Amino acid sequence: MASLAGGGAGRDGDDDLISGINITPLVDIVLVLLIIFMVTATYIVREAIEVDLPRAAHGGEATGTTLAVVLTRDGAIYLDGVRRTEEELAARSREAVAKDQGTRAIISADRASLHGAVVRVIDVVKGAGVSRFAINIEKEP
Repeated sequence: MASLAGGGAGRDGDDDLISGINITPLVDIVLVLLIIFMVTATYIVREAIEVDLPRAAHGGEATGTTLAVVLTRDGAIYLDGVRRTEEELAARSREAVAKDQGTRAIISADRASLHGAVVRVIDVVKGAGVSRFAINIEKEP
């Protein structure tokens, strides 16, 4: 009888080991997928509107509420990644200034875009009440 009790106790011990679930591999897989998503998301966003920025040796960083205005080489205007007309750009700029007086505009113009088109975009943004703006550049190495 002693041998039966010993055998039964061994089986009860095995049942206690299986009662827990190890989630460490699941967490590892989720973290790897999160990192892959974060890295690929930056490439997806940057390829949305292709602009060849001019280079400059000295450039600063802007912080605060900003309007991202992009002017492509064919003259198309994008505001925060959405194609807009000049009228829509002016209306959205006025809305942003109404919410925050310190609104800034960062204008990214393709180096092949016409100077007159860049000046026109600056004029539209300033006419909407944005008093602070910057020209986006690519820093020279």
